[in-house]
Amino acid sequence: MARSQKIPALSIIIPTLNEADHLPLLLADLNEWPYNFELIIVDGGSIDLTISIAQIQGIDVIKSSKKNRGYQLKKGASNARGDWLLFLHADSRLRPTWFKNLSQIIQNKKSENFAWYFDFKIKKHNLEFRFLEIAVALRSYFLQHPYGDQGLLIHKDLYSNTGGYSSLKIMEDIDLITRITKKTKVKRIRENIYTDDIKWTNSNIIKRAIKNAKLRNKWRQGFDIDYLSKEYNS
Repeated sequence: MARSQKIPALSIIIPTLNEADHLPLLLADLNEWPYNFELIIVDGGSIDLTISIAQIQGIDVIKSSKKNRGYQLKKGASNARGDWLLFLHADSRLRPTWFKNLSQIIQNKKSENFAWYFDFKIKKHNLEFRFLEIAVALRSYFLQHPYGDQGLLIHKDLYSNTGGYSSLKIMEDIDLITRITKKTKVKRIRENIYTDDIKWTNSNIIKRAIKNAKLRNKWRQGFDIDYLSKEYNS
């Protein structure tokens, strides 16, 4: 999905696996981008209509040999032609005005020295979700640890210099952000990104947060990634 055959300033990379319910909505949001861009979907073996939806939109889908988000992101980046890379999860939604701040960032040469993230939001009015959003905002700003569902905007030179995504089933976002923040800062795009609430609605937020924190600690201790992936999805 490029506006023309010119080399795009922005490449948007989306890993997918059975995202037919979410993908059309995100694609509609992305069409608000007013300039030339490249859209790369790396599919991990969908058995629903994900690939058909992308192809109807004229998007070439890269088929991944692994159901592995880190590997898919890495593969997408290696095929990107844009100067800037924007990584998004397929269940994300953006506001109609999402492109305004992002385009200003891309046009500022100094922005290339940093990585950038969206503000995490959930489109539910439950009070516990507001506390979750505040906690994520504080963690992202003060601890410099935004996660994958907040998107990642990064210049290809900085991406390359920090080693890019590793082929990890989980923790691929933390792994990359940790390497980025050893070299530079991550900054807010100052624009919201809305994530699907189902994974939070169907679980206790506090228990899930504690479980995720334990998994991150185990990962830092060197636990096997396959073991951690099974525990995460259990």
